[in-house]
Amino acid sequence: MNIFNSLGSNYNLSFVLKSLVAFGGDSKPLVNLLEEKYGKKAILLYKGREAIELGLKSLNLPKGNFVAINGFTCFAVYEAIKNVGLEVEYLDIEKGELNFSAEKLEKQLKVNPKIKVVIIQNTLGYPSDIEGIIKICKKNNLILMEDLAHSIGTKYSDGTEAGTVGDMTILSFSQDKMIDGISGGALLIKDNKNISENLSSLPKKQQIIDRLYPYFTFKIRINYPFFAGKLLHKTLKILNLLSKPMAGIESGKIHKLPSWYTSLIKSQFDKLEENLTHRKTIAQIYSKNLNPKIISKKIAETILKSTNLRFPIFLENREDLIKYLKTKSIYISDIWYDAPIAPKRYLSQTDYKNQCPNSELASSVILNLPTHKKVCEKDAEVISHYINQWLKSQ
Repeated sequence: MNIFNSLGSNYNLSFVLKSLVAFGGDSKPLVNLLEEKYGKKAILLYKGREAIELGLKSLNLPKGNFVAINGFTCFAVYEAIKNVGLEVEYLDIEKGELNFSAEKLEKQLKVNPKIKVVIIQNTLGYPSDIEGIIKICKKNNLILMEDLAHSIGTKYSDGTEAGTVGDMTILSFSQDKMIDGISGGALLIKDNKNISENLSSLPKKQQIIDRLYPYFTFKIRINYPFFAGKLLHKTLKILNLLSKPMAGIESGKIHKLPSWYTSLIKSQFDKLEENLTHRKTIAQIYSKNLNPKIISKKIAETILKSTNLRFPIFLENREDLIKYLKTKSIYISDIWYDAPIAPKRYLSQTDYKNQCPNSELASSVILNLPTHKKVCEKDAEVISHYINQWLKSQ
């Protein structure tokens, strides 16, 4: 058994072959699907972060205004906001949860009335307090942007699907997401106002690197128990031939999504319900079998509403557990998130100044377990067993 949190874990041989032979194609089926699903106009882009940037640009807000974001998020969100000339307001998450509350937003508005946009992200697919947040946004005339990078398929507490209630919806189809088309993103907006007319073309070199990513990771995973797999992985990383979700592509430009990606993305949407059901099952196994001391009860209660992109546990000495699981051929070292604005190596490039103590605590103890389709029910039981066994030894 070799289990990875990422490294192409959403791909099978069929997807690998499709990615190698996909050329041209028609983007319209994917656009139609998105517009029907979310009730907004769809613009296909190369990255989810580019969708955030384009959406914010369309508002024409004066510089000096603020965008409120989850204080436990990815640097890509921060960067997109700053690229538009706006400022970032960090909203700390609640203890035992992964999202900020409506109460936190309301309190911060009293401190900073320059907040004009609110971005929610339903971290790891676990739903935000959307009802309370919507009320506050309407009361204060704020733009609500739903970032579904983790949560395509999430349902809010009232049964409403994430992405259908905000003024704008952001989608990401990047590696290891619910809809994994190697890369891609979309902006869903009620009126696009021709904002997509000046998009850049994606460089051919990047398209080639993306096209080969499923093939390379497929080969690495198969051969990882042997020296050849690890050598291939290391060599490709050194040569920068493995597609990277955080890689910068021509900074300052927003790229339209080449049509060949769209057939891959559309095929993933066709299997979304199957994917959601599988992840719920795996998350429930973790919740049932793991020591309750390392599980958030509040998060566990929302499994049936969540995409369960990964299942979070919270514990001290996580690096020791990561090393222990590695000896069992379980590789989960790619932590989401290892800092309030992650990855940690990017934190110094932000203006974050310890505004989010709960997020800092969570980032120091969180460890996310895999729920993707290459983890079967027996695997989840085995992973739970090893974790419990390690806990007893501490």
